[in-house]
Amino acid sequence: MEKGPWLSSCPWLTRTTQRAQRHAQQVLQRECRPAFAKRAMAQLFEGRYSADLAPFVQKAPDASGAEYKYDPPFGFRKFSSKVQSLLETLPEHGFPRHWEAKACRRCVVIGSGGILHGLGLGPALNQFDVVIRLNSAPIEGYSDHVGNKTTIRMTYPEGAPLSDAEYHSTDLFVAVLFKSVDFNWLQAMAKNETLPFWVRLFFWKQVAEKIPLQPKHFRILNPVIIQETAFDILRYPEPQSRFWGRDKNVPTMGAVAVILATHLCDEVSLAGFGYDLSRPQMPLHYFDSQCMAAMNWQTMHNVTTETRLLLRLVKGGVVKDLTGGVHCEF
Repeated sequence: MEKGPWLSSCPWLTRTTQRAQRHAQQVLQRECRPAFAKRAMAQLFEGRYSADLAPFVQKAPDASGAEYKYDPPFGFRKFSSKVQSLLETLPEHGFPRHWEAKACRRCVVIGSGGILHGLGLGPALNQFDVVIRLNSAPIEGYSDHVGNKTTIRMTYPEGAPLSDAEYHSTDLFVAVLFKSVDFNWLQAMAKNETLPFWVRLFFWKQVAEKIPLQPKHFRILNPVIIQETAFDILRYPEPQSRFWGRDKNVPTMGAVAVILATHLCDEVSLAGFGYDLSRPQMPLHYFDSQCMAAMNWQTMHNVTTETRLLLRLVKGGVVKDLTGGVHCEF
């Protein structure tokens, strides 16, 4: 088996990947503890984590609610009519019915880290009840390492996969909305309509022209989860306007997905997480040639602060790290 190239947390993995595979199976074989993730988060972040927060927008928020305190992605200020229109398009807003049959759910959030390549964790990742994938991170061609089960694809428009093949097993498409045209894009995708030309002009890269899923599969991420992740858990300052771009106060999709997972599932694991900025030539992703040094050029995210958060969650036993990029547990 090909060895993973990004192995600084668990140096012995250069000798064998069996430890990682054995660790993943041990996590799956342990007794599932109902509501554990929420209890652990509430204890660790007392007064800063809302255990009863709905993961998805289920109805038009009250105008005075937390959902309208900030602009996207932290809230829907100025977009109440667009939210209402979207909700009228989407027939379902909560959990899929078949999820409710499971008394205790195990989540795995699969990041895009290069550490995934070569570990052969695909079969183990497929055994989790809820598999959350982020943005356009591909399955096709990498299933030995990242599995081929997708319960949730969580993304913003520019991050959505362009290939229909990446949606074949998706239960939910969870949209994160950052700007006005994102609402238009999501509505067009959910209604299987052609995206207006003028809408396409406002995206910074090519976006999917079609998502091959029925309207019942679409959800809108509750922006209060991003708000709480940023301001209460990560302790970022409130957003400040800039002439170009954003301050470093927007959590990565991965960090938000981890917090979302604690609201969705009883037990939460991570795979493919961890930035090793001290090794700039190491692969950043499992699916392309970018190196870790590319993170030095990003302007929206504070990966150092997020790494401290993830380390705290793993060391505190709130989540399990299956690949050892945050903290090696095996």
